[in-house]
Amino acid sequence: MNQHFRHPRKIDPNRGPNLADGSPNDVNRIEIGPTLRALQEWEAEGLELPDLAEMRDFRWKRLTRHIVDRGYAGLLLFDPMNIRYATDSTNMQLWNMHNPFRAVLLCADGYMVIWDYKNSPFLSTFNPLVREQRSGADLFYFGRGDKIEVAADVFANDIRLLLTEHAPGLKQLAVDKIMLHGLMALQAQGLDVLEGEEVTEKARSVKGPDEIRAMRCAVHACEIAVQEMENFARAQGPLGQTSEDDIWAVLHAENVRRGGEWIETRLLASGPRTNPWFQECGPRILQNNEILAFDTDLVGCYGMCVDISRTWWIGDGPPRSDMIYAMQHAHEHIMSNMELLKPGVTIPEIIEKCHQLDARFQQQKYGCMIHGVGLCDEWPMLAYPDKAVQGAFDYALEPGMTLCVEVLAGEVGGDFSIKLEDQVLITEDGFENLTHYPFDPVLMGATP
Repeated sequence: MNQHFRHPRKIDPNRGPNLADGSPNDVNRIEIGPTLRALQEWEAEGLELPDLAEMRDFRWKRLTRHIVDRGYAGLLLFDPMNIRYATDSTNMQLWNMHNPFRAVLLCADGYMVIWDYKNSPFLSTFNPLVREQRSGADLFYFGRGDKIEVAADVFANDIRLLLTEHAPGLKQLAVDKIMLHGLMALQAQGLDVLEGEEVTEKARSVKGPDEIRAMRCAVHACEIAVQEMENFARAQGPLGQTSEDDIWAVLHAENVRRGGEWIETRLLASGPRTNPWFQECGPRILQNNEILAFDTDLVGCYGMCVDISRTWWIGDGPPRSDMIYAMQHAHEHIMSNMELLKPGVTIPEIIEKCHQLDARFQQQKYGCMIHGVGLCDEWPMLAYPDKAVQGAFDYALEPGMTLCVEVLAGEVGGDFSIKLEDQVLITEDGFENLTHYPFDPVLMGATP
């Protein structure tokens, strides 16, 4: 079949100038996004794509409203996840997390300015809500040496001038994360620097309709990637020649093939390395008839985090009865806790009524039982009753919140752990489980 010369310039040759999410149908575009593979899979599944312009507008308005409601002059962001939320733009995200060179100022009147890497100011120009692109927010020692304070003074003066123009008379500035010289320079400008993470976490906690659509798409793409990883593990694992790293690499590859971005941890372990939990994957060779457990912690399509966990029995023999019991108990735990979720219920109420793990699993239980999720793990965090700090999370759930419900069941000194986690949406009258990936039927007690 003949191919028109215009087709190589399109992500989807079957569409016009725009994709279904409103982004340009142009393989040379600046903004990142899902691949044709993901778009075709979502279309086959009947998923509705987000309207990215509407999603960006929702986030901008929500952040601005949180600034205004607190009487702040503005919000200054350095955290790459907060910058992604505010601008929907990225730039070397992982490098930026430990070399903070980007910043965004959102003023009380909605005026938004980004400071980006000096050679890449164009990376946010696709979003008209970002009114200016500048550079000079890199206030770390590697980049500035012994003259950080000079750069910090210039940057802080720019902030003061912008706030004077767009939030006249207001001096309180919320900041999420900032290097020491930057903080001191802002204070020297006469600004009252306040906690910005409280603003961003609260703003991000409730998702708009298009964010929910984006998350559904990301979950679908992630679960296809997980299926590919499971297929590989079941085919190759029993042969005794496949490492944990080999298996984990499949998830990375399938995520990237669909336009996903990165995976925040390496939480996949096999056999006795599943206990204690948090041993990250390595060169250990999976053996026939062993437990394999993982936590995706995956930043996928549209930058949406998909944080689900599963535990599989890999082999041709049956798992032990204590493994089946731990799996069934862990499953009961997350399903029971999920049933407590609805709008209006408070976090202390959920903690008080939560499902109780067996005594044997208490010492090694997970660090939390429920947490928010969006662009990454987010506020709020629901601890177990014996770890909850009174007054730390005295809030009610709201429609539009997305949460992960998880569990770890493993005994001290044991040779295995069970890790499970589902991702859910708080609806107007309850919850919806966004996770569709099945639980291992053999570990759940079915006859192999």
